[in-house]
Amino acid sequence: MQDTKLMIKDVRIYSALSKLSRPIADSTHDIPAIKFYVVELETAGGVTGQGYLLAFHYSPNAIEGCLKDLRKFVLERGYAINQTVKLQQDWDVETEYFGSIGLQRWAYGAINVAMWDAWGKYLRQPIYKLLGTNGKKIPVYGSGGWINYTLEELLDEVTAYKARGFQAVKVKVGSPDMERDIERLTKCREALGPGVKIMMDANQGMSVSDSIKLSDTVKPLGIHWFEEPVSNKDFAGYQIIRNKTGISLAMGEREYDLEALKELIRRNALDLWQPDMLRLGGVEGWRNSALLANAYQIPCLPHYYKDYDVPLLATVPNPYGSESFDWIDAIIDNKMEIENGYAKQREGNGWGFSFKHEFLTEIQ
Repeated sequence: MQDTKLMIKDVRIYSALSKLSRPIADSTHDIPAIKFYVVELETAGGVTGQGYLLAFHYSPNAIEGCLKDLRKFVLERGYAINQTVKLQQDWDVETEYFGSIGLQRWAYGAINVAMWDAWGKYLRQPIYKLLGTNGKKIPVYGSGGWINYTLEELLDEVTAYKARGFQAVKVKVGSPDMERDIERLTKCREALGPGVKIMMDANQGMSVSDSIKLSDTVKPLGIHWFEEPVSNKDFAGYQIIRNKTGISLAMGEREYDLEALKELIRRNALDLWQPDMLRLGGVEGWRNSALLANAYQIPCLPHYYKDYDVPLLATVPNPYGSESFDWIDAIIDNKMEIENGYAKQREGNGWGFSFKHEFLTEIQ
């Protein structure tokens, strides 16, 4: 029998806008604003939990509709906050007709994260202790370097990361003119010196031949790794780029299951696995993927969600580091502290932070 105090009695959905919102662009998308959805649940015992997903401007009607459908499903069926696996199994069955892999899993990820937040609060434990910690310090890298940045804006960003103690930064590539990418990376290396790692991310926007050409050209700059050079379905492309250039390859942020990871492992075509917490359906999906990668000596370097990833990286054997953006810091009550390139674990219960309601707009 479930403790009735653990039963979810309400689910609320909100939209939010980053205080740092501005137009940004990578090699494949122009993004007008930095927006989120926040799911907040409340138990019969009065415990609340929150989870959020990064939505940008994409398909708001579809995302909101899916979140509303899931809210109705949860409240009508009745679930306790510790029944995350049961809820996912039931939701996958319910959504199979339209496809449980994709948007439906993404929406489930948000409520999964909220359930874990509430469970940690109920047990009065932070997530990283609740799941068993490896005791390791988790490094973070400064992310951004958007394609639409001027050279001055790019250099301001990467040098600001260095001034804050970050030991690695990531820069977008995949410009229509490759020479622009080369110039931007070169100027970053000049500004940062040899002590800061530089990574590059094409967001799947390049061809195999151009990826090879760029990798070979910037080799003297000591690029640490290359993220998503080509389509996430071009497994042969990853294999060719890695074999031809020797550069370390990272991918995983677009995956809703483990099939791409399995295929890249089979081809020996991946160096760093980048699970996206929300797309994989939350805590269990994220950890399952990290453990599979670890079985083949591939470290875990998650995509975007540092406020969830840093605690989870402390619970798996193969943490490599976390991506860091400051996008939610001004609209939450307890921003993550970063010192000398390492994140400090929050000691609050659950995830250790909450969105401030004055920055949330409820979706009815």
